[in-house]
Amino acid sequence: MKKIINKPNLIALLAILSLTSCISWVTPTVEPELLELKSGQYQLDPNHAALIFKIQHLGLSTYVGRFNQFDASLSFDPDNMSASSLEAIVEIASIDINNADLEETLQDSTWFNSQAFPQARFKSYSVSPISATSFNFTGDLTLRGVTKPVTFTATFHGGADNWMTGKYTLGFSAVGTINRSDFDMSSYIPIVGDEISLEIYAEFLKQKQP
Repeated sequence: MKKIINKPNLIALLAILSLTSCISWVTPTVEPELLELKSGQYQLDPNHAALIFKIQHLGLSTYVGRFNQFDASLSFDPDNMSASSLEAIVEIASIDINNADLEETLQDSTWFNSQAFPQARFKSYSVSPISATSFNFTGDLTLRGVTKPVTFTATFHGGADNWMTGKYTLGFSAVGTINRSDFDMSSYIPIVGDEISLEIYAEFLKQKQP
């Protein structure tokens, strides 16, 4: 027996098909091959970026937080990744752990001492390949006035023309670890862990050449 679609259901079906067609139209075609990506200077899109940290608490759980204000610039050369570089600045006061009292405590001299050192900075000085799309960015991290070498493993997820911004966009993520004791922040170890895991998820917008 032939199934008859009534008028309301038909309208709904047409609406869904129309919406699906629109989504396909606005979704950019992402180029995943590294050598096909566009070289040049890129700036972080703060509306599509996250900086997350994770630290052990009492040996029982992982405490997760984030920084809400940070910026980064990327000099990107897919034909010669060793010539690429990354610089980033993090506003310490923007820490977000969903606990206002503890966020304020973390600003004092026992912890980040953000009044004296309001920003953390990272500047890469070498890039080495791991795979076709993953690279180690090694550089200096300055936190609480202390500078130490740190390596972030970065992965490029592809690039595409972004109709929302009108700019070519790279998808990028990175992970790394630091020991907070290296930066004169050793209070309450081992109750609060020493090792901090960092995760970065971001989109970078290609800048116009001068």
